[in-house]
Amino acid sequence: MHAMGNGWPEITEGMKEVGIIDMEIYLSGTTVFMIMDTEENFEHDVAMRKLASSPRQSEWEAAVSKYQESDASLSAKEKWKLIERIYKMDQKEEFKVEEGYVEKIIL
Repeated sequence: MHAMGNGWPEITEGMKEVGIIDMEIYLSGTTVFMIMDTEENFEHDVAMRKLASSPRQSEWEAAVSKYQESDASLSAKEKWKLIERIYKMDQKEEFKVEEGYVEKIIL
């Protein structure tokens, strides 16, 4: 389902419309890890609510929920946990996470 070329075009387009620039998803058993590159002023909760109302989104959620051991009707906030990166090799800037949002620390 997530192999190259298998993503549904309308789902990818919907993600772009809400400000997701790029996304990587990793799977280990039933644990899914996602990295999103987003527009600078991206608001996760707002974007996920908008995305949830996109055409075919509920159908997509039902199709992929079997990989997550979750109910397709759960919200993004209930399925995904925002986490803080604590290390990146050769990091040049410092960031902090507050309420799930990453903010650049000006040094």
